[in-house]
Amino acid sequence: MIIQRVILKNWKNFQKADFQLTNRNFIVGANASGKSNLLDVFRFLRDLVKQAGGLQYAVEERGGVSKLRCLSARTESDISIGIDIGEADANAPKWRYIVAFKNIGGGFLKNEALIVEEKVWSAEKNSWVLERNGKGNEDNETRKFTYLEQINSNADFREVYFFLREIQYLHLIPQLVRDADSYFLAANKEDFYGRNLLERIASTNKKTRDSYLRRINEVLQIAVPQLSELTFVEKKDDPSGIPHLEARYKHWRQRGAKQTERQFSDGTLRIIGFMWALLDGKETILMEEPELYLHAEIVKQLPEFISKMQRRKSGTRQVVITTHSYDLLNTLTISPKEVLVLETGPEGTSVKQADTIELVKKYLDAGFTPAEAITPHTAPKEIKKINQISLFD
Repeated sequence: MIIQRVILKNWKNFQKADFQLTNRNFIVGANASGKSNLLDVFRFLRDLVKQAGGLQYAVEERGGVSKLRCLSARTESDISIGIDIGEADANAPKWRYIVAFKNIGGGFLKNEALIVEEKVWSAEKNSWVLERNGKGNEDNETRKFTYLEQINSNADFREVYFFLREIQYLHLIPQLVRDADSYFLAANKEDFYGRNLLERIASTNKKTRDSYLRRINEVLQIAVPQLSELTFVEKKDDPSGIPHLEARYKHWRQRGAKQTERQFSDGTLRIIGFMWALLDGKETILMEEPELYLHAEIVKQLPEFISKMQRRKSGTRQVVITTHSYDLLNTLTISPKEVLVLETGPEGTSVKQADTIELVKKYLDAGFTPAEAITPHTAPKEIKKINQISLFD
């Protein structure tokens, strides 16, 4: 399944937003327009259902309700998130999940999130299978928890629970992969910032792991030809008790020399993490700026490469990407319907499909690539004046 539609109210940069998603999505916009905050909607929903998670955990991890509420919120200060979930090739959703919450507490009382509304619609039953509105017999203690996060309460829509739990996120930071000590600090962390990449690989059964590494090795031999024979060294085989990636580095000696992830370049680690994340899992994956540290010619291949890796026997895996890269978008293989443009304004950030913006659509209709049509539109209006500033008067 994929996330087909998102409806937001008062979430971070977004006072109101309502947009569609496809199998492959590119989110573009100016700096501080809210690209990462938009991805965080899906991470927030995943945090509701992950082990040791839940509503209070998800809110506290982000600094409380006050840090989540849009600064442009006026009289309606509740935060609301709604998503439609359905099959990749279906027009109608299979499920709709809505959760809305507000702050409770202050002064001597702890600030917490309080459910205002929680609803689940099922296409199979053609009705709402859950409708909570904060009224009736519910007290404030039960309204601090979603029904979605409670196994004994989500039986009628547990498919939504499992779908959200499997959402993955990748924004790999090479320095964290190299930091062996951080391996132990990340035992309960899910995000692909790098610390738990080795742990994730180690927890995969050997047959599957070797299959993934073979595919990654094929790509590395093209993108980083001086590295070959990528293998995984398990904890039991390493004196430090920490797993490692290992590859052979080709040089003047016939058999070259072995290197671990500590010697890999930033770009090499990004490619490995990027491919592992795409291979490992079936549900929606979120990627922030996959072009970082990569050569422009590699970046140009990413859209088609991602499209090929999405397709598998079990179905198409949804990918949602944020990017600033001109090279990534400079191809006619990306449909305007796959590009979401963030536009900032006094009432918050809006989310628009590329071909619904009149000026951008004119360029796209004329045969320009998304990069050529959208990049000038999202650039700061006065950016050229930066070179007129005198810094050393």
